[in-house]
Amino acid sequence: MTDALKRLSDEGVAIWLDDLSRKRITSGNLAELIDQQHVVGVTTNPSIFQKAISQGDGYDQQLSDLAFRKVTVEEAIRMITTADVRDAADILRPVFDATGGKDGRVSIEVDPRLAHNTKATVAEAKQLAWLVDRPNTLIKIPATEAGIPAIAETIGLGISVNVTLIFSLERYRLVMDAFLTGLEKARERGLDLSLIHSVASFFVSRVDTEIDKRIDALGTDAAKALRGKAAVANARLAYQAYEEIFSSDRWNALERAGANKQRPLWASTGVKDKAYSDTMYVTDLVAPNTVNTMPEATLFATEDHGEITGDTVAGTYEQARADLDAVEKLGIGYDEVVRLLEKEGVDKFEDSWTDLLKSTEAELKRLAPSEG
Repeated sequence: MTDALKRLSDEGVAIWLDDLSRKRITSGNLAELIDQQHVVGVTTNPSIFQKAISQGDGYDQQLSDLAFRKVTVEEAIRMITTADVRDAADILRPVFDATGGKDGRVSIEVDPRLAHNTKATVAEAKQLAWLVDRPNTLIKIPATEAGIPAIAETIGLGISVNVTLIFSLERYRLVMDAFLTGLEKARERGLDLSLIHSVASFFVSRVDTEIDKRIDALGTDAAKALRGKAAVANARLAYQAYEEIFSSDRWNALERAGANKQRPLWASTGVKDKAYSDTMYVTDLVAPNTVNTMPEATLFATEDHGEITGDTVAGTYEQARADLDAVEKLGIGYDEVVRLLEKEGVDKFEDSWTDLLKSTEAELKRLAPSEG
């Protein structure tokens, strides 16, 4: 077996696992992935926790204890999810120490129902950082309109942030601006900028899923020739924007003060269309100082047959712009697509949170002590 994952890491791509469960933690599976598959971080979201808690009996003991205490279902969820993130952070702590805080991180998301409330998002971010109480935590904040100022304020408080649900190039630029604003606020408060880290999660596969659906509806040969090109083009142009912002005078002043760059993170990298290579969103997005957070299936597919040939982003910007322009000329509106994807992303996480509330409430009732 070729060590494609090591080559990917050597090219400057940090490999993070897009999944977490108590079983992964207690079985030693997470530690094994760190040791053997070059995994150096973990991301979570409401959908991941909903799946983890609803399957198996790994949470029964904690749920039983919580039921005896008669806590609310929302408190129960926070106790359960922060416990998993804390334990995963402890497992990843050696990576965190070895990389000077750059990797070895675990992300946990603010309540998705707060996505359109700036002040509540900041308050939730502070609470999560306090609850987990590990330096290698990233608080996930969605890049909604209300999320942008929340990102700046949270970074300004010295809390490291994973910005999630980024689909558009315009919104990504606002995210980077918010990051720089937050660092400037932190500097004014006398905080150590070298301790603040951030990634910006730019979503990939969902862009192709939506645009390909519209291409298929058109049905022309010209349209079909553009299937599977929009997502990678969009991400490559995001990296171009990253290079521009993080070579600016504004950034250079912050870097001299000890600041770390906000790395682009490729999210939603599991390939959903079987017509495409199952490693496409890994091998086509190899660039220095990036993160690729992968579902386990994508991780092992990359290890098995991923072809890592070096940087696959440099020198591609002109073609990437041409590909997106060609999609636009088909009558498929980029702005409309990315707005829809953001709304669907927030809605999906809200739905998963609602399902998590319901299933956790049912478990608390099942495990509640009998009266008498």
